[in-house]
Amino acid sequence: MSLVQEENRIEREVVDTALKLHRHFGAGIYESVYEPVLNDLVILELKSVEKLEPVHSKQLLTYLRLTGLRLGLLINFGENLLKDGIHRIVNDL
Repeated sequence: MSLVQEENRIEREVVDTALKLHRHFGAGIYESVYEPVLNDLVILELKSVEKLEPVHSKQLLTYLRLTGLRLGLLINFGENLLKDGIHRIVNDL
């Protein structure tokens, strides 16, 4: 499996799990409930805010640059519909 395929597989698993958590807990749960994960391929930046700000994407991009990783997911559990709160951030693509 190529690196890109592995990143995409992990992304699908993360999004599926996030959707299940959001359905169970609902919107607006504190960020600490959702444990941030950093592995060898994907960084998760989890928020529970009313509205994402540009600084949130910049923060994740900085993490990606510092670690040399390519893929990050910014997930805002504060959204009523979680699909509106999932953002894919890539480094150097």
